[in-house]
Amino acid sequence: MAISKLKASSIASGTIDNARISLDAAEIPALPTSKITSGTFDDARIASSNVSQHATSFDDNKLVNDLSTLGLRVHTQENLAASNTNSQYVDVFQDATGYTNGANTIRDSAEFISSVSNNMPTGTELYLKSNSESNNSTNIADYSGNSVAVSFEGGGKHITQGDVPIGAVSGTASTSAFWFDGSQSIEVSHANFETPVNFGTGDFTLATYFRANNASTTVRLFSMGGIGSNADYNGFSWGYYGSTGMKFHYRESGTTQINVASGNMSLSSDTFYHLAVTRQSGVIKFWKDGVQQGSNHNEAYNINMANADSRNFKIGINSDGQMGFQGRMDAMHIVKGTALYTGTFTRPTVYYGTIANATGNFTCPNITAASATTKMGAVITYQDNAGTNALNTDIVLQLSADGGSNYSTATMTALPDFSTGIKMAKVNDLAVTSGTSLKYRISFANQASGSKEARIRGVSLNF
Repeated sequence: MAISKLKASSIASGTIDNARISLDAAEIPALPTSKITSGTFDDARIASSNVSQHATSFDDNKLVNDLSTLGLRVHTQENLAASNTNSQYVDVFQDATGYTNGANTIRDSAEFISSVSNNMPTGTELYLKSNSESNNSTNIADYSGNSVAVSFEGGGKHITQGDVPIGAVSGTASTSAFWFDGSQSIEVSHANFETPVNFGTGDFTLATYFRANNASTTVRLFSMGGIGSNADYNGFSWGYYGSTGMKFHYRESGTTQINVASGNMSLSSDTFYHLAVTRQSGVIKFWKDGVQQGSNHNEAYNINMANADSRNFKIGINSDGQMGFQGRMDAMHIVKGTALYTGTFTRPTVYYGTIANATGNFTCPNITAASATTKMGAVITYQDNAGTNALNTDIVLQLSADGGSNYSTATMTALPDFSTGIKMAKVNDLAVTSGTSLKYRISFANQASGSKEARIRGVSLNF
């Protein structure tokens, strides 16, 4: 007969086979770790937190940011084109190979990307623009690429600040202007200067912002060579002659002097005007603040500065070719091959050759990664050329690993300055849609010429 119930006290001796014993957690007492003296634990029995709590985690962000900064510095100092490694792409815009204009941006020859930048109009050969308060000739910018030597004649202060509107009807002022006190003029040397002003029979534009202390003054705004009775001279002169208006007169060697005029035109003292003379398809026109003055003049003669005696180019002399003009001029342009004002003329609100877009963006070419990428980072260098640009608002960085089909927007934080006037910002480990075709997009917002101008100087993309 089977035993159905057996008191534990009745088992006083002997052993019970292990197979006859069923244990659960209630029957297993606490086991000191000292009892575990051999064998190994299965990996699944050990939680990662049991290990990580005893190890110092490694954050490579500082190392990545330092390597990015080093890459930017080397590319900047060596003036290198864009390049990449297995995990980094660096561009300081030495050329345009790494730049794609998304909308309303430009790569400036000074090696930055901006939505507000100088961009010379087609045909420009010379562009004089004052850019600092100084008594020497280094404050004149020659954008012609001809290395034209420029000097002042006479003594005294040549630059005064805060006076010149750059076209806005509201009178928005630039930072500086050329000032003539009656004892100075600007002279451009003969070297390399024949080509810019040898107009031939083609189109041209001469333009400047002009303000005279005495509106009845006579002044040759631009004058080159001799245009008097000597038939050997080649040259031209364009100026303002008080109530008579503007005049443009020129001659080719062996020809009679040609005179064209705008007719009566009154200017007020101490008031800025934009004045211009153009020739398009043989038709000369005069302009004041966007309005044509007088009638068209059909004059297609050859304006040829081949004679070396004709290359004495001066700005701001009186009608007799002597210093004496008192007033201001700024943003002086000689444009060969293009008549900028061919129909209804709208006076520009920025210097000629300047783009000024409130918004814009640009990207880099696709960069192929060795394997699928889900996290990216970047370090940028940028400049507040005007105003103060807010990261993530005025300058926005986005990263993509799938060729731009999906972008993740970064939250950049500031780093120490890269150099004097050049700032840095970074983002690390930004989650992106997985892919192997990497790129960045940088966007601008709230940009305005003279008040908020961001310039992106370099980008290091990390992956």
